Amino acid sequence: MASFTLTPETWQKVKIKFLRKYRDLAQVNLSFAPGQEDQLVEQLMGLVKRDRDYVEFTIKKALADADGNRL
Repeated sequence: MASFTLTPETWQKVKIKFLRKYRDLAQVNLSFAPGQEDQLVEQLMGLVKRDRDYVEFTIKKALADADGNRL
């Protein structure tokens, strides 16, 4: 179970930060539906080749300052 909750609006902000950090993800469809946080984490784990803890930490860090420019 993911340790965070996303809305479509917050996901757009987090997605922009992920795309800045991992430029090769630009060609991948990073869609998200509310309540599908676990599927999103699984998808990102495969794409960035990192473990669940790293992906969740990165998302939570982005959410902590959603309007900021840093990831």
